[in-house]
Amino acid sequence: MVIGGADAAADAADDAGEAIVVLGTRRTDRTVTDSASPVDVIGAEELATQPAADMLDVLKNIVPSFNVGQNSISDASTFVRSPSIRGLAGDMTLVMINGKRLNRSALVQVAAGDPTNNLSQGADLSVLPSIAFGGLQILREGATAQYGTDAIAGVLNYSLREDEGFEFTTRYGQFYDGGGDGKSRQIAGYAGFKIGDRGFISFAGEYNKDDGTIRNATRPNAVLFAEANPSLASQLPNYPGPVQIYGNSPGEGWKATVNASYEVTDTTKLYAFGNFAHDKKTESFNYRPVQSFTGLLDTAGVAHSSGANSAFTHPIYLTACPAGSATCPEGAYVKDSNTYSFSSLYPAGFTPQFVGVKDQAFGVLGIKGNLLDDLTFDVSGSLSRNALTLSMYDSLAPSYGPDSQTSFKFGSLIQKETNLNADFVYSLDAGLSSPVTIAFGAEYRNETYKATEGDPQSYGIGPYYSQALYVETSPGVFAYDSTVSMPVGASGYGGTSPDAAASYSQHDYAGYLSVEADLTDTISVGAAGRYENYNTFGGTTVGKLNALWKATPTFSVRGTVGTGYHAPSPGQSNVQILTTSFRNGAQVQTGTYPVSNPIAQYFGATDLKPEKSTNYGLGFVFTPTSALTFTLDGYWIKIKDRIGTSQTYSVTAADIAAQPALLAVGEGGDVRYPTSAYDSRTAGIDFVGTYRTFIGDGKLNLTLAYNYNETKVTKFDASIISASQKKDIEGTIPKHRATFTANYAIGDFTITGRQNYYSSFGLENSFPGQTFGSKFTTDLEVSYTIAEHYTLAVGATNLFNAYPDKIKATSVNPIYVLTNSLSNGQIYPNSGGPFGSNGGFWYARLKVKI
Repeated sequence: MVIGGADAAADAADDAGEAIVVLGTRRTDRTVTDSASPVDVIGAEELATQPAADMLDVLKNIVPSFNVGQNSISDASTFVRSPSIRGLAGDMTLVMINGKRLNRSALVQVAAGDPTNNLSQGADLSVLPSIAFGGLQILREGATAQYGTDAIAGVLNYSLREDEGFEFTTRYGQFYDGGGDGKSRQIAGYAGFKIGDRGFISFAGEYNKDDGTIRNATRPNAVLFAEANPSLASQLPNYPGPVQIYGNSPGEGWKATVNASYEVTDTTKLYAFGNFAHDKKTESFNYRPVQSFTGLLDTAGVAHSSGANSAFTHPIYLTACPAGSATCPEGAYVKDSNTYSFSSLYPAGFTPQFVGVKDQAFGVLGIKGNLLDDLTFDVSGSLSRNALTLSMYDSLAPSYGPDSQTSFKFGSLIQKETNLNADFVYSLDAGLSSPVTIAFGAEYRNETYKATEGDPQSYGIGPYYSQALYVETSPGVFAYDSTVSMPVGASGYGGTSPDAAASYSQHDYAGYLSVEADLTDTISVGAAGRYENYNTFGGTTVGKLNALWKATPTFSVRGTVGTGYHAPSPGQSNVQILTTSFRNGAQVQTGTYPVSNPIAQYFGATDLKPEKSTNYGLGFVFTPTSALTFTLDGYWIKIKDRIGTSQTYSVTAADIAAQPALLAVGEGGDVRYPTSAYDSRTAGIDFVGTYRTFIGDGKLNLTLAYNYNETKVTKFDASIISASQKKDIEGTIPKHRATFTANYAIGDFTITGRQNYYSSFGLENSFPGQTFGSKFTTDLEVSYTIAEHYTLAVGATNLFNAYPDKIKATSVNPIYVLTNSLSNGQIYPNSGGPFGSNGGFWYARLKVKI
């Protein structure tokens, strides 16, 4: 199977099925149709011509088993989105460039809205510029025995371009709705040069700037505030728009690659390549109202109240008890008119703006060639650093009173990795139908996760956290009145404290051996084994067997069985984050603590375990004619000790007394921790059919790709994993996903259309009892090439402006009459569903290639 697009799709038609496969095999003579492993081959044009700046959205458009959420107001998960392949977490798919492991993101996913990826820490695909790659191969089976940890669901391998010449692309587009919002601008370029007769170097880069979108109403209490305080209405955040925003976050950034090689001898080549990126996004958080209201009616006629944010419910009292007073103790305050109110800072309330800055640097240096006529080698090393720096403005630290900052630096999360690889392939003539390909090698990996300290006020407990108040009953005589408190840290997110600012490392070494051969003209087999040893989790051995039987010249059966593993990363074992959420309109602090932390252990945390998997696959390849190909592959993946986050545990006053560090979370706040508390089974089917023909003087390519995927939680600890978590793990991702693509090229014109289908899904934890219905979306592009070098394209994704179902009114999530939305203004789920909640998007693109 070859998945192609635009003009490359037509050119590839005659060679469909003949693309050389480099994944799942060490042989160099395998094509898609005679591979024992199911592999998708996606062409360079299909990657580069998708109207999206983010590689995650590129793949979501064209790979049925690939899912990624929109993630509106999802804390740092808005800046680094984690995808899912075959319904499994993003860090269960290994990502490589030119066969070398790409580093992880610095972010460990802890946002509660994506249960599939809770605690996932995989590679961040958004740092990859589409224009840099000559293609992408996707191995759709477990491959830990061949490639190491993380390859439970499969492998993505990007191949950097090596062609000479220049290419320049610019694209502009915007969404239909919101008055034409979400404007998107992209400039991309590629340049490849020869270095004498033996060398080559290329550079590729993309710059993008994307405006935000708004797909929600304002909060009902903001409407009432504007009516009650018309002179202050213009000071509402984002006025006259919604006070908080659900949609795409505005962002700007660049990403680049360099690729070079030089033949030092006729049989030996030095090579080097790298990936670098910088990106900044600003995310709207929840609105903090300054005033309380009652009588807000929902669509069922029930009246609700909306309270002011805790920073505004009472003033800060500034008069300290007189020194030496016998009736007003030291550290207490006098309840008098000498006060400070945050309403003087934010008279209409405030909406914190959360900022994430990503920086990526990844480099590989290696040498490869022939040691003997039948023995090749590839020795390489890589260094990488990924950082996510977090900050916020338009906020405050309530417990610091009049000395509060309004902007905060929360610190950086940093992931560093070092990889050393030595790979060898020996071709042995054993008298079989093909030489026996023997591959063996070794790997050393070291990764470090680090969190740096934030501003003291971002995590600190200020002097006005708790104020015991006394009133003066007679001159110099005081009586206790009450105690008032303010939340600690910054409102919205907690910076890294000195206790949590630390560096954690983990290393491992591995060795592997694989053997492949054609036993006869019709039977090919392969076997692989790998031993890996971690300084933190000890050693493990995994294996894999696969085979292909060509029953007839046009029909082949293939199958795989294997074991796999995914070792917890230092980040997963040591993540510590404090965020602010809202429950029934009330602000709630949620702390995620590592299993080594006394707080996590107090609530029952135990050490994380490596995830262990057993994979089975069975499928067939049918090519009745040279123009028609079908592949059907079933899979069954059992995973033991899956990593995720626990359910949330509500903090009581007794808990704080037992664990004083819980003061940062506060009474009524929530605590959760990493856990390996459940097992799962994922089963599904991948179908791909391609047909190539001519209509008149033009070439027509048709592709139908379909994925069925179902995950079941087979075992779980009900005291750690809640029933709603279990239901979300099983139902958040649609079970059925299909794309039908038609590409027709005639002369200088090319037209490509795609029909997408997404089945229903649920989000039980956020919207209990609701099923979001199935949907179709349509994509269309028309391009015209002038003088062979200039191509102009216009098109649209989601041409007919489809949206996911709106949120339905329930007793848990009432819809308010005033805004026809939830109390926070939501109309659509903030995950966006499988295709987002922005509606249709049109674009125009110009490509110049010399």
